[in-house]
Amino acid sequence: MADELQNFVGGQWTDTSFDRRADIIDPSTGEVYATAPVSGATEVDAAFAAAADASGAWRDATPSERSLALIKIADALEARASEFVAAESKNTGKPVALTLSEEIPPMVDQIRFFAGAARMLEGRSAGEYMTGFTSFIRREPVGVCAAVTPWNYPMMMAVWKWAPALAAGNTMVLKPSDTTPASTLLLAELINEFVPPGVLNVICGDRDTGRLLVSHPVPQMVSITGSVRAGKEVAASAAPGLKRVHLELGGKAPVVVFDDADPEKAAEAIAIAGYFNAGQDCTAATRVLAAPAVHDEFVDALVEQAKGQVTGGPEVEDAAFGPLNNANQLERVSGFISRLPDHARVLTGGHRQGSRGYFYEASVVTGLEQDDEIIQNEVFGPVITV
Repeated sequence: MADELQNFVGGQWTDTSFDRRADIIDPSTGEVYATAPVSGATEVDAAFAAAADASGAWRDATPSERSLALIKIADALEARASEFVAAESKNTGKPVALTLSEEIPPMVDQIRFFAGAARMLEGRSAGEYMTGFTSFIRREPVGVCAAVTPWNYPMMMAVWKWAPALAAGNTMVLKPSDTTPASTLLLAELINEFVPPGVLNVICGDRDTGRLLVSHPVPQMVSITGSVRAGKEVAASAAPGLKRVHLELGGKAPVVVFDDADPEKAAEAIAIAGYFNAGQDCTAATRVLAAPAVHDEFVDALVEQAKGQVTGGPEVEDAAFGPLNNANQLERVSGFISRLPDHARVLTGGHRQGSRGYFYEASVVTGLEQDDEIIQNEVFGPVITV
C-alpha cells in the first residue's frame, strides 16, 4: 500500500476536500511509493487563512524569540538527520551518504545563520527632512509569503525559503514540487514543534496549484525556484497586486579552461561540478570552453573522469550521483542527445542506464556550435559539453 501524504496547514495534517491525488515515485526504481494531494482553491485558501491568522503574533514576537525557535529547529534537524536523509533519498533517489554529508550540514548551518540574522536587523538614519523631526528606516516583516520549491534540492531549497522569512517575522505557505513533497512535509511537522500553528504551512499540488498560490490576494511576497518560463508567469501574476517577487531561475554555468591550466586537475574538478546530483543543479558546470593549447588533452581527461563516475541508488555508498528525478526529466535529457546535430560527437555516455529507475550515464559531448539547442538550453542532466 502506498503512503497517503497530507497537507500540513495550521499546525496539523489536513484532509483534502476532493479525491485528486498524484503518485509519488522513487526515481531509483520507477515505482510508486506514496500519493499526495493535488490541492485546489479550497486548500490554498485554507493555508493562506492559517498563515494570515498567525501573522500578527509571529510578527510581534521578539527577534530573540524567533531566533531561539530557529536554533531549536536546527538542533532538532541535526539530531534527526538520518530520518530526513531517508525521506529525501527515497523521494529523489539521491545516495544516502552524499545527502547526509553534503546537504544536512549546510541546511543546519543556514538555519542557524538566519537565527543569528533575526537579531541583527536594524534601521538606518534617513537624514533630516524637516526641522524638529528625525527620520529613520524601520524594518518590518512583509507579512504572509508564498513559496514554490523545485525537485532538485527539496529540503535545502525549502530551508532557503522559510528560514529567512520566519526569522524576519513573516509567515509562509510553501508548495514543494509535485514529484518531491515528502521531505518538505516532514520538515513542516518538525518546524511546527517550535513555532505557533500557521506560521509555516505546506500544501502539495501541481503547476495549477502553484499558479493559485502566486496569484492569491493574501501573500505580499512570492518566491520561486524554477524555470525561466515559470519565472515569467510568476512575475506577470504578481504585477497586478504589486507583490514583491524573488525569482531564482535556471541557466547555463560555463567554465573557461585557459592554456595554462592543468588539464587533469581541471577535468577532475569540472566532472565533480558537472555530474554532482546527476547534473540537476542550477550551477552545474555543463558547458566548458577550453583554450586550444589544452583542449584535446582536457577532453581526453574529462572523458576518463566521466567513465569513472559511479551511479547508483540511495544505498550505493560510493555512488557519485543517483538517477534523474522523474520520467519527464529522463525524456528531456535523452531528447537533447537524440536531437544532436551531425557535427556533434558523443565521446562517452549518451544513454539511459538499465531499465529500472531513471539513471543516465555521465556524458561528454563535443564539436558543438553556439547556436545548437543543447548549448542554448539548460539540460539539467549529467551531460557536459566542450
